[in-house]
Amino acid sequence: MLRIFKQYYPIRNVFFILGEGFVIYASIILAYDIFRLGNAHELDSTILLKAMMITLISQTFLYYNDLYDFKVIDSFIELAIRLLQALGAASIFFALICFIYPEATIGRWIFLLSLVIILLLITSWRFLYNSVLKLGIFNQRIVLLGSGKLAENILSEIHENRDCGYSVSMIVEDCPTDEHFAELKKNCTVCRKDFKELCKAAKDLRADKVVVALTERRGNFPSLELLKCRVDGIEVIDGNTFYEMLSGKLMVEQTNPAWLIFSSGFQRTALRHFLKRMLDIVAAVVLIILTAPLMLLVVLAIKLESPKEPVLFSQERIGQRKKPYRMYKFRSMWGEEAKPTWADEERITRVGHIIRKLRIDELPQLWNVLKGEMSFVGPRPERGYFVEKLEKIIPYYAERFTVKPGITGWAQVCYGYGLSVEDAIEKLNYDLFYIKNMSFFMDLMIILRTIKIVLFGKGAR
Repeated sequence: MLRIFKQYYPIRNVFFILGEGFVIYASIILAYDIFRLGNAHELDSTILLKAMMITLISQTFLYYNDLYDFKVIDSFIELAIRLLQALGAASIFFALICFIYPEATIGRWIFLLSLVIILLLITSWRFLYNSVLKLGIFNQRIVLLGSGKLAENILSEIHENRDCGYSVSMIVEDCPTDEHFAELKKNCTVCRKDFKELCKAAKDLRADKVVVALTERRGNFPSLELLKCRVDGIEVIDGNTFYEMLSGKLMVEQTNPAWLIFSSGFQRTALRHFLKRMLDIVAAVVLIILTAPLMLLVVLAIKLESPKEPVLFSQERIGQRKKPYRMYKFRSMWGEEAKPTWADEERITRVGHIIRKLRIDELPQLWNVLKGEMSFVGPRPERGYFVEKLEKIIPYYAERFTVKPGITGWAQVCYGYGLSVEDAIEKLNYDLFYIKNMSFFMDLMIILRTIKIVLFGKGAR
């Protein structure tokens, strides 16, 4: 597994992306060579740089059209549609670059021929990669100890994400299982209900990891068998740690304080604080300048639809260290909120529907960022009424106030808008992962994913 910006990815994923980049790059060179009939003396000395630029543009649009998310691409038709959309958008963007900088042109017919070759080779490349995924080639084999909620969630993540890089070779159950777990474990090679000769069974199955997700560790804990596995070179890993690696979130209802205390993360240094604050200021200033004309249009639209209503909506939210502050948004609802509610769709204005979908209503919060009350990236700020309610029923909810709230965050880009206590629990799973692993580069990654969500309207409410 390769760790990039605090998340773990199978090494084959990196090879897949690099391999697809090489396919695109080689397609352009091949099209150029075919069109020039293989005459080396006619080779344009800049074609290699132009091919690299087209490759980067193409892979950016492939990413923004979810072509690297195998949970989305589940059929050949879906792949074909998204591939055509992505390459079509990349072609338009490249044409715009060529219009501004004519020297970037590689020739109309060369470009069209390269598109045909790219479509053929990418389809073949992805068909080959899908075959690797279906056969489980290069998957790390794991032995899963446990059959409670944590073990069930681990099993679900592995089954739902066929590109996770793991396959379960054996499950050792430790408690009665529900129907969902029983269905999930059907694809497992071996199922047992005892730890006898666990290490020998793991070696026979050529397991790479033993994941300990036991519901109860007191009493019948297989210490000696796990020690044998460790000494014999089989990695033994805690279930919560493995779930964090696998899913990019924690599981607060199954996490004990000892794991949080002794696990890695939660680092706070002066340098990280400085870099985060600099990113906040730069991002806020740049966005205010770039979106000033857009914000003016929003102000005019709100006033035209409802002349008597204020343009801005302010509300008290709870910030870092539970300090209250006034958060600002463009008003998107009729009237003032009578009492705190999870959602009130009926009161959203016509302009409100648009600016909420595009997240434009959040732009006034850039002022909160400049004032230091918010960060550009962090957990979403919540109202005091809900904070008081949620702290009583959700473990570790108070920990989200150890950092500044953000305009966007890991929970927003991974989960979206929440409408219930269950949603609040799931979002806290992501928020705690962010707080535990926050870094300058992770913030940059979240900002890039936020741009993708805004452009395609995903997760809007």
